[in-house]
Amino acid sequence: MQGVNILIGAALLLFGRSLFWLFVGGVGFIVGFNFASQALGPQPQWLILLIAIGVGLLAAIASIFLQRVLVGIAGFFAGGYFASAMAVAVLSGNASANTSAISPIAFVIGGIMGAILTVALLDPALILLSALAGATAICQNVPMSSSGKGMLFIVLLVFGILVQASRYSRTRRTPPPPPPA
Repeated sequence: MQGVNILIGAALLLFGRSLFWLFVGGVGFIVGFNFASQALGPQPQWLILLIAIGVGLLAAIASIFLQRVLVGIAGFFAGGYFASAMAVAVLSGNASANTSAISPIAFVIGGIMGAILTVALLDPALILLSALAGATAICQNVPMSSSGKGMLFIVLLVFGILVQASRYSRTRRTPPPPPPA
């Protein structure tokens, strides 16, 4: 099973942005495998693998049809959570501030900003997240000391970001084909 996780991690590390469905499906597989392993306890390996493949396939299919929607929703919740937490932290020292009324407003405003930023910065966000997921999947399945895994993680993360960013910059610089005559 470690070999499969390392292979998926390498694919995420190198191709996560360019193949969004692979990124979502690979992460779905890894999460499904880990969840099934922990939630079901001692079960046959084929059953856990079947569940992981099912979760990965469902995630990949959903990502094909709902890419921008899913990214926007994730950005909304991340931005809202951050803005709400910051508003409460900033206003907690002020006795006259009503944080229970300001927190939902901050959540909505931060959520809207987070959704817009996430959708607008989709490619850089995918490069970073897929490189993080790939490096993590590889390092969790390589038998090394924890300090060795830490160094490997940093090297893989930087390598994955550089490979994907260079591929991304090449696709952005390629001029569109001329219109047919």
